[in-house]
Amino acid sequence: MLRVVITGQRLLLTILTTVVIVAGCGEKVDDATFKKAQAQKLAQKKSNATIFDGEKHFANIRQLTFGGQNAEAYFSHDGSRLIFQSTRNGLSCDAIFTMNTDGSNLKMVSSGKGTTSCGFIAPDDSYIIYASTHLNDADCPPKPDMSRGYVWGVYPSFDIFKADPDGGNLVRLTESNGYDAEGVISPQGGKILFTSLRTGDLELFMMDIDGKNVEQLTDQAGYDGGGFFSYDGKSIVWRASRPEGQELEEYQALLKENLIRPGKLEIYMMNLKDRQPIKLTDNGAANFGPYFHPNGRKIIFSSNLSDPKGRNFDLYLVDVSSKEIERITYNETFDAFPMFSHDGQKLVFASNRDNKEKGETNIFIADWVD
Repeated sequence: MLRVVITGQRLLLTILTTVVIVAGCGEKVDDATFKKAQAQKLAQKKSNATIFDGEKHFANIRQLTFGGQNAEAYFSHDGSRLIFQSTRNGLSCDAIFTMNTDGSNLKMVSSGKGTTSCGFIAPDDSYIIYASTHLNDADCPPKPDMSRGYVWGVYPSFDIFKADPDGGNLVRLTESNGYDAEGVISPQGGKILFTSLRTGDLELFMMDIDGKNVEQLTDQAGYDGGGFFSYDGKSIVWRASRPEGQELEEYQALLKENLIRPGKLEIYMMNLKDRQPIKLTDNGAANFGPYFHPNGRKIIFSSNLSDPKGRNFDLYLVDVSSKEIERITYNETFDAFPMFSHDGQKLVFASNRDNKEKGETNIFIADWVD
């Protein structure tokens, strides 16, 4: 069956190279444009998930998880595997899992104790890192009190750990008092970028892969977190709040209770040589989950900037030079945590699209169309 489909596609494309198609109203469509449109239609037929109108950068989108809360899926360097966090199968809070990029070979690689966050695979596949609260308590930490509004818990019991790819030989990398999490590994393998409350504010830090030689990268009041390296390892991108006046007082008061309110977050980047923050967005929305395109010229991120009520999150691209923003997804619910494969051919992200049950979040992978 597969051979017939492929042969059919090749025959169709061969025929199309010899003709010019005439569209409605007498408008001529050039051969290359028509072939690209047909290729996208054929790719969408392979999809098992919805591609919404306007999502012109997606083809062949596939759903990899089915049910539960699944998020923050990140590629291995060769693009063959993913690491992600999930609450499923009776778990009370997030554990770290790995799987192949076709959804097969699913494995839990954390202990199942405490809660976990932000797994990442080393570029040579020799180890993984993730944050966990299990040393403080085997049970899940208490959920934030939502009577305070929408807030995130910044659990002081979070530390960053290194482990073998199967989760064995767990080694603690951070031992400061307070929150240490949101760790990612540089593509060159030498450094870990992470967020810490060790100075009394949430700042970005960088350390060696053994936890030594810690350097502070940011020092302005407000939350700095969710950072990632560029593919050449020379720059970082992250989300940040810069509250002032009463908003700063509220931020600091919540932080003393190990909480933050992520209502206003902008996207920043920094060259690690000059270490001067550059603000890429300035829209007052909740912008987060930024990741570099492999070409280094654009950054993909999630934001509620198009929803006046602030409830719906979509994916966007921002040009690092012009700061122009392009909307990528048009889902009416939630799309976030995007990451490009190192060759730029794939995009993985979390979404509520095609939910079987209200509130579930799943992992999707799509061919990226430039």
